[in-house]
Amino acid sequence: MIVLNDVLKGKHSVAIGGHIRPDGDCVGSTLGLYLYLTTYYPEIETDLYLEEIPEAFQMMGHRDVPKHEIVEGKVYDLFMSLDCGDARRLGFSEPVFQNAKETLCVDHHISNESFADTNYIVPDASSTSELVFRLLDEEKITEEIASFLYMGIVHDTGVFQYSCTSPETMEVGAALLRKGINGSAIIDGTYFEKSYVQNQMLGKALLESMMILNKKAVVSVIRLKEMEFFQAKPSDLDGIVSVLRQTRGVEVAILLYELEPQTFKVSLRSKEIVDVSAVAKYYGGGGHVRAAGVTMKGSPHDVINNLTLLIERQLRAAEEKNEEK
Repeated sequence: MIVLNDVLKGKHSVAIGGHIRPDGDCVGSTLGLYLYLTTYYPEIETDLYLEEIPEAFQMMGHRDVPKHEIVEGKVYDLFMSLDCGDARRLGFSEPVFQNAKETLCVDHHISNESFADTNYIVPDASSTSELVFRLLDEEKITEEIASFLYMGIVHDTGVFQYSCTSPETMEVGAALLRKGINGSAIIDGTYFEKSYVQNQMLGKALLESMMILNKKAVVSVIRLKEMEFFQAKPSDLDGIVSVLRQTRGVEVAILLYELEPQTFKVSLRSKEIVDVSAVAKYYGGGGHVRAAGVTMKGSPHDVINNLTLLIERQLRAAEEKNEEK
């Protein structure tokens, strides 16, 4: 466990960075920490580097806080990387991380490479937002800071339903609710509410999905031409793979989204058996045991075949283990 006061001692400038295509936990943890530092450490120059905040989270405010470009040659005393499994995931802000005098990583991905000078990595934690909560002085957490941290936890736990939700997670959620936040509004507005385009993409993904591996897995593919037709953004695909995962009898859900011709962003989700982080890591990605991602090249058929080889191996091993019992 690190002590925030010790980390910030003697620092005059701090940069905070999150991963590419920021999700709820990334936005919640980075903005929650940013607001805490600017409130209680005003003497420290603090900047947040993040790609554009998805529309779903803009109701929370502070959409103009993140910097989307870096200043060449800018050197910070400390760079705090949040919710990133490796430095490459920082995207455009990676050079800022590399140039910083000191670096700190706060993360909960099991595939994290401990790439910073100091690493606070807890794979069993529900979210990076939960870890940020542990770093802060609870008495100093304002309602606004609490709202962002709560949003982050909500998104990475699937509204407290995923297996990563622990008793400690629920206790942190309760502590944040005691700050006076409107938890139901945060859940409805940032998690459940969808735009018409998002619902169109969800409908298309469900309609064209396929059951594979003896109906133990479901897969759907979204092509660039479809994104262009519906005028959809990558953030409009958020949550689709989780809905696929809800299919009765399915252990693994796979969503392929075409980034460019023959290149796909793959999202993986599982229920109880398959370690999808191991599958993603094999092909250069990473994540959690039940939620992971990777970018792969090839046709959809090739990508799906490569993924299912490893998934089927885990399913078969589990079956053999059950037979031995």
